[in-house]
Amino acid sequence: MIDRRTFLVASGAGLAGLPYGRPLPASEPTSGVGGGKAKSVILFFLCGGASHIDTWDMKPEAPAEYRGPFSPIATSAPGVRLCEHLPLLAKQSHHLAIVNSVGGSVDTNDHHAGYYYNLTGHAPDQTFKIQGNDRRPYADDWPYMGSVIASKREQLGTLPKAITLPHMPSRKPYTRPGQFAARLGVEHDPLYVNGSVDKPLEFQAPALTLSGDVTAEQMRSRQTLLSTLDRARRDFDNSPQVDLFKKHQQRTMDLLMSSQTTTAFDVRQEPESVRQRYGSSVNAMSLLLARRLVEAEVPFITVFWKGNDKLKEKCKSAGSWDTHGNNFDCLKDNLLPEFDQAFSALIEDLALRNLLDQTMLLVTSEMGRQPKIGDPRSGGEKGAGRDHWTHCLSVLMAGGGIRGGQTFGSSDRFGEYPADHPVTPADVAKTVYFAAGLNDLQAVDQQGRPYDLLSEGKPILELF
Repeated sequence: MIDRRTFLVASGAGLAGLPYGRPLPASEPTSGVGGGKAKSVILFFLCGGASHIDTWDMKPEAPAEYRGPFSPIATSAPGVRLCEHLPLLAKQSHHLAIVNSVGGSVDTNDHHAGYYYNLTGHAPDQTFKIQGNDRRPYADDWPYMGSVIASKREQLGTLPKAITLPHMPSRKPYTRPGQFAARLGVEHDPLYVNGSVDKPLEFQAPALTLSGDVTAEQMRSRQTLLSTLDRARRDFDNSPQVDLFKKHQQRTMDLLMSSQTTTAFDVRQEPESVRQRYGSSVNAMSLLLARRLVEAEVPFITVFWKGNDKLKEKCKSAGSWDTHGNNFDCLKDNLLPEFDQAFSALIEDLALRNLLDQTMLLVTSEMGRQPKIGDPRSGGEKGAGRDHWTHCLSVLMAGGGIRGGQTFGSSDRFGEYPADHPVTPADVAKTVYFAAGLNDLQAVDQQGRPYDLLSEGKPILELF
């Protein structure tokens, strides 16, 4: 047994098990119009299930019990319409591509399965239906798209190739499946960086915190001692388990000793005017940190929207986009203003720094919301909530070769199901891979047998 205090692991998920397989070396970047431009990807995941019909797929001609009280507004892109409560994003819509025909139906119509499908591109298996919210992340799950991209990229600098912030959804033991490297091996897990609602300027990677009064100099001295011991254990060190441990150990040491780590995670270094443009919330500062990580050439950054406990009672949810009750006030007063300011700032900031064309942005969620207003769990029509709805959702894309100022596909007149140009989360994942230049999704299992990391779906080439 290895004492946990000395077993430093760079992955916030920890050493969950042995590697199930490994990726094959990356091939040449994708060729073709638009492909391969994205050096980095930022995924902004709206945890809880964002209401597509109240934001970017509005149905003003639908009956009142579907369309709700919000109105669409014109944007900087002719023909693109957004909710009236997204005025800042409307000014950046010439950068946006909105896909309104994503069908992500799952048997359970719930969060666990929705996360898995939209984060990996793979439809959930029967274990999600059998186990429900007790379904844990498994070592042989299909890998998260961020881990796939990270596994195929060359290491640049000391920062990990995949970083997730400001939290790991959801509270243990109900950790959402689909956000890990799984069968690719835990060495490809994202580094998790924690942020706080109460202290939005402070970010910390728990696995990279030196305990007690240990200094960097003492850590270097201990590393020298460990190297000496390692040389005396060469035969033992040939085992896969120890090789994996050494990879984690070295990655952690590199991060702990790197000035780049401290600098990249310190959003206080940004001018106050820039921070104010993004907003003051932990989600806003997470997007600002994501921009800094793009500048540090991190290939994949995930921002999982962090809910606010103060909204739990108001929205009948965990304080995020799961608006079972009071959907419209929660969106109008809280969720949309925060999202609008922060995400529009990210687009504007990347464009001003000439980074947008080499950075793909993806906004998605585990589901949309039920178009017909009224969730029985919050009082039906009087509760003014919208229930889960995996059967149709929208995604936003920008940068990374994406042609802005367009919508692709459509849902039916009630926003219930995809109608024109239906696509799936597998197609969305393949679109991200195409933008990032991955044309080889092959890996090998523990027996050395090759397999495809995502055989379903195809990139939506019309977006580029």
